[in-house]
Amino acid sequence: MNNKKIKDAALFYSCLSALFVAALVTTNLIANKFVSVDLGFHTFKISAGVLPYPITFLITDILSEIYGQKKTQRAVFAGFLAAVFVLGILWLGHQFPAIDDSPVSDQEYETVFKSSGRVIFSSMLAYLAAQFVDVRLFHFWKRLTKGKHLWLRNNFSTVLSQLTDTTLVVAVLFWGRMEITEMGILILNGWVFKVLVAAADTPVLYAAVWGIKKYFKLQPGEEIQ
Repeated sequence: MNNKKIKDAALFYSCLSALFVAALVTTNLIANKFVSVDLGFHTFKISAGVLPYPITFLITDILSEIYGQKKTQRAVFAGFLAAVFVLGILWLGHQFPAIDDSPVSDQEYETVFKSSGRVIFSSMLAYLAAQFVDVRLFHFWKRLTKGKHLWLRNNFSTVLSQLTDTTLVVAVLFWGRMEITEMGILILNGWVFKVLVAAADTPVLYAAVWGIKKYFKLQPGEEIQ
């Protein structure tokens, strides 16, 4: 590639990584709100944090396809550091009492932002495990299919990684506090919803990968080094 394409590749990697971090941080910020999503055939009761979370897997699949495993894992680790940093800042904000005419009271701040150590631990543990499972499985299927069948590695890697994520979050949060059958329902609801979103974003993945590969003139299975 010429110098312009090299700069464009670096810029695009930075933009995708930034979107990845933004989606991940937003997931943690809104995770305490639970919502119902009616898809017609079933109403899913999920954390609001589940809504942007599948975007992180879409982005890591794009990064994996274009930039390879090592650079994708760098983005995953950067997202982890960013999430821990933001959660630390939110904790710091809770340590200082609100002034009398503050538009947000201490109670409101705590209700919206304060997360227990157990919530933070479960979120970060599940995030790291699921993302690394996703990246490794994506490249396993990529090698097995010799760079073909993008839909297969996108969906197969996400199905297993999202199951890992959902199971770890629910298990760490509710073990000993909830019946196993109730935990199973939460896991099933969250996992099926994420899998459906992953299947729905496959055309987006194909369009993004096609456009990027065309611009950088990459051959099938080729990655930007």
